[in-house]
Amino acid sequence: MIHVRRTIERPESDLIEKFRNLDVATVYEASGRKGYIDAGIKPIAKGVRICGPAFTVACAPSDNLMLHKALQSANPGDVLVAVTGGETEYGYWGGMMAVSALARKLGGLAIDGCIRDSAEIIRMGFPVFCRGFSIRGTTKNVLGLINYPVNFGRMSIFPGDLILGDDDGMVVVRREECREVLGKSLKRVESEREKSDQLQKGISSVELNKLQPVFESLGLVEE
Repeated sequence: MIHVRRTIERPESDLIEKFRNLDVATVYEASGRKGYIDAGIKPIAKGVRICGPAFTVACAPSDNLMLHKALQSANPGDVLVAVTGGETEYGYWGGMMAVSALARKLGGLAIDGCIRDSAEIIRMGFPVFCRGFSIRGTTKNVLGLINYPVNFGRMSIFPGDLILGDDDGMVVVRREECREVLGKSLKRVESEREKSDQLQKGISSVELNKLQPVFESLGLVEE
């Protein structure tokens, strides 16, 4: 069996850069409300963002051996997307690993589990999304898989999919859909800018969103 697949297809770098400053909620809505990742996986600090190709890692429960291998194998800009066999309350990632990830110019870590050394990692500025924090140490003696599909935050993630995260949550965009979703996202940004201008001029959100017929159909009664 092949445990580590080194060769994956990634979105074009220019597409990734254009996604980088888009809000996750905008991308989620523009994609047809697809790609939602469990909101229990959160940024370690306010303002933390990730955007990059998924480099998927399947760890054995309470073991982080494959995360160390992923650190060695991933390309600059890749986001490690790690699952932990459902055993989330261990510190699968720590400060020394973040030092290595920064040196290797990785795009971040998204883990369906916990990390430790969080204050140190926040200070050094390495972007992490995780379930929480745990001081429990892991072993390093069980093989897992790298760059196979994973079930991450109740969403299937394939190697090379685009992973985005900000204060509002996380979303995945299929690699082959990135260009289409980017176009729709940019159009949505422009549309929201126009709507904001109208709201600032005093129009109500009921008028703007044409909600009066909805109220009427539901039998809304006002005095």
